[in-house]
Amino acid sequence: MTHRDLADSARRAAQNAYAPYSHFRVGAVAEAEDGSVYEGVNVENAAYPSGVCAEASAIVAAVTAGHRKLRSVAVACIDATSLDDSYPCGQCRQRMHEFGVGEVIVSTAEGDIRVHRLSELLPHGFRLAR
Repeated sequence: MTHRDLADSARRAAQNAYAPYSHFRVGAVAEAEDGSVYEGVNVENAAYPSGVCAEASAIVAAVTAGHRKLRSVAVACIDATSLDDSYPCGQCRQRMHEFGVGEVIVSTAEGDIRVHRLSELLPHGFRLAR
C-alpha cells in the first residue's frame, strides 16, 4: 500500500475510536512485511490511564495474527488541528521499535501527511540485552 492508502485507512478506522473523555479520535494501521494490514483505534476508559492507544491496538492485532516484523504504522488523529498534535506517544514509539517498524506515517483529518523513519522519532529505543 502507498503512504496515502495507509493514511486513508487509519483515518477511516479513527471513526470507530472510543474517546468519550478526550474527544480525540485516533486510528492506526500496522502494515506487516507481507503487506497485510491491521487496524486499531484508541479506546479510553474512565479508570485513566487504562485506555489503549490506536497504535498499540493495531500492533497487537498484527502480533495476534502471528507477525513479529512490521513495515510501517500509519496514525491519523481526526480531531487534531495540526500534524504536530498527531504524533505517537513514547510508549507507542517503543512498541513500534520492538517490532522493527521502519516508517511512521502521521496524518490529520484533512489528509495532510508526514512520513518519518522511526529512528527519527525514537533515536535510541530499548533493545533486549543479549
